[in-house]
Amino acid sequence: MNTKQRAISKDTFGLSGQIALLTGASSGIGRACALALGCAGVKVVINHLPEASNEAAKVCQEIEDVGGDAFAYAADVSNEAQVAAMFAEMVARFGTLHILVNNAGIESSAKFQEMTLSQWQKVIDVNLTGMFLCSREAIREFLRRGAQPDVSQASGKIICMSSVHQEIPWAFEANYAASKGGVDLLMRSLAQEFAPQKIRVNAVAPGAIRTPINRSAWRTEEAMKNLLDLIPYKRIGEPDDIAQAVLWLASDLSDYMNGATMFVDGAMSAYPAFRGAG
Repeated sequence: MNTKQRAISKDTFGLSGQIALLTGASSGIGRACALALGCAGVKVVINHLPEASNEAAKVCQEIEDVGGDAFAYAADVSNEAQVAAMFAEMVARFGTLHILVNNAGIESSAKFQEMTLSQWQKVIDVNLTGMFLCSREAIREFLRRGAQPDVSQASGKIICMSSVHQEIPWAFEANYAASKGGVDLLMRSLAQEFAPQKIRVNAVAPGAIRTPINRSAWRTEEAMKNLLDLIPYKRIGEPDDIAQAVLWLASDLSDYMNGATMFVDGAMSAYPAFRGAG
C-alpha cells in the first residue's frame, strides 16, 4: 500500500506549510516518508547521493503531482561541508526548517574478524556521524529561528531512523548494530539537552521492511518464510508503515513525546524465538 492509497488529508496532521528535510529519501523508507509528508502539505527537501538523481527527481515529481512543493539535493551526509551547503540551500529556498528526518543509512556485512576498517568506518560515518552533522545543522536553525507557536507547539522536530538492532544483537553486522545503538543514545541525549528549547527528538526503529537494502531477506518464498519466523505479526513491514509513524512524530499529535523510540516491527523486538520456551 502506498502513501496515496492511504489518502492522507492535509488537515489530519496539521503539518501543512511546514518544511522538512529527509536524508536518503530517493527510495525505500525515505521515499515513503517524503511522499507522506508531501501529501500532508509539507514542503520537502529530498536528500540523495549523486547517483540517485533520477530517483530523487521522481520523488519530487510525485509530491508535485499532488500539489506539493519539493526539491532534491545531492549531498553525502557524512561530509560536513556538503551537509552545511545543503542546509544553506534549503533555508535560501524555503526560509527555515521545521522537521528533520535522519533516514540515510547503509549496511556492509562481514564476519567480524574479516571486517575491514573501511567497512566499519563507512557504516559509522553514514549511519551515525551523518545523523550528528544533520542534527547539528537542524538544531542551529531551530535555535536561530526560535519558536513559531502558530506553526507548531515545538520549535523543531528531529526524527532519527534507528532499527530493531539498537536492541537486538546482529552477528555479521557489528558495524550496523553499533551505529544504531549509537543512534539511540544520540537521540536521547539531544532530547535531554534541547527539551527546554521546545525541540523534540525521537526515533523510529523499523523491523523487517520490504526495501531494496534487504531484498535478499524477502525476495524468495523460502527467504520470506524464514523471515516471518522472526515476526510474530506474520507479515513483512512496508515503507508506508514507517511513514505513518514519522507523520505522527512530526505532528503536534505527539507533542509530549520526546526522547523516545517507536518500534514499528510486528513485535520482532519481542524476541519471538523465546515464545513458549520461557
